[in-house]
Amino acid sequence: MTVFTEHMAESLMVLGLALLAIEVLVLGFATFVLFFVGLAALATGLMMYMGILSQDMFSALASVAIFSALLALILWKPLKNLQSKGKPKQVQSDLIGYQFELPEALQPGKSMEYRYSGITWQVHSQQPIEAGQTVQVVKVAVGRLDVSPVQDPS
Repeated sequence: MTVFTEHMAESLMVLGLALLAIEVLVLGFATFVLFFVGLAALATGLMMYMGILSQDMFSALASVAIFSALLALILWKPLKNLQSKGKPKQVQSDLIGYQFELPEALQPGKSMEYRYSGITWQVHSQQPIEAGQTVQVVKVAVGRLDVSPVQDPS
């Protein structure tokens, strides 16, 4: 403990860098708590090293707490927006374009089951399709095939 108190500024900077590394490398920036505390510890250590803050335990704890709260208030919204930039992407599958005959009639808003490749799929269509008609898969989702009728080339 004496090493920590004798070298408090350096210890806080190392602790801050370690927390930042854990947040980014291990947790993948999934939570922001360690990020804010790590930045606050790093800033407090730098301020103590430059002589702006006194090197005592109370100053260290108070400064880290205040900086963490301020950083959370300032950076929460931009970091949250940065996290949710991903747009849902259309599934790319080699099932798109697959053709088969419908065993029963299919109406819009209804579904039917179709077993293919060991999976029971829910088949949906935007238009009425008669039983026995050849259809083509146009969209794939988890457990769901959206189909449209295949037009005869004649």
